[in-house]
Formats: sequence, structure tokens, C-alpha cells
Amino acid sequence: MTIRRLLIAAAALALVASPTRAQERAPDAAIAAVMPEVVAWRRDFHANPELGFAEHRTAAAVAAHLRELGLEVHEGVGKTGVIGVLRGGRPGRTVALRADMDALPVQEATGLPFASSATGTYMGQTVPVAHACGHDAHIAMLMGAAEVLAGMKSGISGTIVFIFQAAEEGAPPGEPLGGAALMVQEGVLERFGVDAIFGLHVVPGAPGSIWWRPQGFMAASDRVDVVLKGRQTHGAWPWKGVDVISAAASVILTVNTLTARTVDPTTTPTVFTIATMDAGVRYNIIPDRAVLSGTLRTFDVAQRDALVARAEAAIGHVAEAHGATAEFSVRQNAALVYNDPDLSAWLAPVLETVSPGAINPAAPPTTVAEDFSYFQQKVPGVFFHLGASKAGVDPTTSPPNHSPEFDVNEAVLETGVRAHVTIALNFLQERPSS
Repeated sequence: MTIRRLLIAAAALALVASPTRAQERAPDAAIAAVMPEVVAWRRDFHANPELGFAEHRTAAAVAAHLRELGLEVHEGVGKTGVIGVLRGGRPGRTVALRADMDALPVQEATGLPFASSATGTYMGQTVPVAHACGHDAHIAMLMGAAEVLAGMKSGISGTIVFIFQAAEEGAPPGEPLGGAALMVQEGVLERFGVDAIFGLHVVPGAPGSIWWRPQGFMAASDRVDVVLKGRQTHGAWPWKGVDVISAAASVILTVNTLTARTVDPTTTPTVFTIATMDAGVRYNIIPDRAVLSGTLRTFDVAQRDALVARAEAAIGHVAEAHGATAEFSVRQNAALVYNDPDLSAWLAPVLETVSPGAINPAAPPTTVAEDFSYFQQKVPGVFFHLGASKAGVDPTTSPPNHSPEFDVNEAVLETGVRAHVTIALNFLQERPSS
């Protein structure tokens, strides 16, 4: 054990030996001692990103660290996922903490000295790869929390499961399921007897601020695909064919109208966007095929199902009016992130100790999506956001997640480590095994 880890363990054990209520507080000295390594991990993962289900180097580093801490380690879970299990010195309940590991096919433009120059394979093409969503920070923060909590093992009542998940950004082409859904299908939560699960995500926001909301917090995400088929003709003789370009334009306008004129905007947010259109090879030839794709974001299952049914019918009628045919399909990328109301209420005072005065447990919903939702379909859970903009910068002007310029204020990494540790300690102490 290194001198640094001896200091972390000593600080953690000192906390365990103090009065019972003190166990609810994250050990300041132990967290401070691990932070240099957390920053180093984050920078290493940032410089060496890997796409979904290709996180081999990342997973190996995580597994090696967890083993060094003496945890029970399971590799190859959900393809490239890693699970670390910390069994406390006394029996109790089981809490899970989750981090995602995959990067994105994005050309980084941050100018950081540890910026990515990595490439990967996506849809058969060699593409640049970058941690443009902050998952590098998520991995590092959970590794740091695991080290702090491992130093407190003898005083912990219960079990902590550290879930390092692959492919949060969705199932890669050719894969039926993304990382969380695959872990759930493999029975991870049942296998380790998880009673509740918690996760966080760095986003633009005041540094160290934390927010979430009970019930629907992040939208369900569906991928929508439309294939229009017509009859090819010369661009000068459109009447001699079936014009799928005009049909595609009408479909896009129809989709926009469906959300604007058939969904009550005062109930739940709804976004239906056609984002791609692929058709034609030459300026004077009307093609016989057009392929459109887009995304549907919803917060209500019944509303979503009704809108999908209306969209399929409307798109079919539009295509028919042009003399074309339409194939319509929908595939869910992520379910609704539903924060358990009781856990959400319990969490507010817990996280207030982590970031005093910067907690909002009733934040507005957001139309971005997260596959953490699949874990929440099996056990109660809460997913929250951690503000990670640069100090003194208006968060509304910060590059958003998935931007080539997205970056994480490393000062908030300590807040994330502290949040993980504090949640685990409080859950296992305040919600004892029944």
C-alpha cells in the first residue's frame, strides 16, 4: 500500500471510530488525499477515450484499481463493463453507484494539453474519438470514491456496488442493446442484491451546484427512421416519376406540426425532430428513395405511444398523397429517467452537506436522455446533475455536452467524489436492512 493510500485509510478509519452521526459525513482528509490521483485519472482517460463496447483500456485500468483496493471485481459485465463490490465489516443493505465509460465520435477542439488525438471505428469508418460528454470525469470520481470507501470497510454496515458501465451513448450499430440495458438483462442488480442506485452527470452549470427532480427528470429517447420510396425520373420531368424529395419535405413539416398542434405544451415537454435526410446523387435526377431519421423525446408513456401512432399514420398518408410509400420504425435509445420520489426527498439534506446552498431538488425536466433509466426500472434510484462550468463563466455560454469544445472544471471532481461517498454512507446507515 502506498503512503498516500495509508493516509487515506487512516483518515477514513478515524471517521469510523468517531461518534455514529459523524459517519454520515464524507471524510475530508481521505478525499483530499485521493484528489491528485482523481485528476490524473481523469486526464489519462480524457487523452485515451474509447467508443461504446470498445472501452478495453479503460476497463482494464478500472479493474486493476479496484483489485488493488481489495474489492471483489467482475469484468466483462455488459460486454466491457466492470463491477467492484465492497462488502462492509457489518451486514446491511446494498447500494450501487454508477459511472459510464464510453466516449463519442467527436473531433476534440478544447486545446487542452491532454486533448484526445485518438481514433476509433464507427459505422465502418475511422473517426476521431473524444470524451465530449464528461464520462472521463465520471470514471475518475467513482474510482476516487471507491478508494475512500475501501479505507472505511470495517466500519461500513452493508455492501457498496461500484458499476462502471459501457456504451451509455447508445447501442453501437449492429448491437441490440446499450450498456445499461445489457447489464440489466444480464441480471446485475439481482445478482448483487442492489436495493437502490445513484448516479451523476457533469453538465454546464455553476461549479459544484447539484440538481435533480423527483419523478420524470430526463426524457425518454426514441430513434425514428422513415424510408420513402418513389420512382426515379429526370429533374426536368418530375411528373414522369414519384418525387420523394417533395414527399420528404412534407414529412418534415408534418412532424413539426404534430408536436406543435397535437400535444398540450402545458403538460409535459415533447420534442420530435427530423435531423437527417439522405437522398439523391445528382442535381438533375430525382431519386427513388429518401431516408430520414430523427429523435423523439417524451416524459409520459401514454402520450409518447399516442404520438408515435399519429406520426406513423400521418407520414403514411403524406407519402400516399405524393404517390410514394413510407416505412416507419421507432427504436428506444433510453427510457424515462424516473427519480424515486421517496429517495429524492431523502437525498436533498444528504447532498446539502456536500454542496451547501447549491442544491436544487426540484429542477425543471431536461429533454436529454440517459440509459441510467434502465437501472431505475428495476430498483429505486436517483440521477442528478453536477454543474461543471469554469468559474466565472456564464453556464449558458459554456460549450454543451457533445460539443467539440466541451470541458469539465476539474475543481468539481472533489464535489463528485464527496457526493458518491456521502450518499453511500448515509444510505447504508439511515436505511438499515429490514
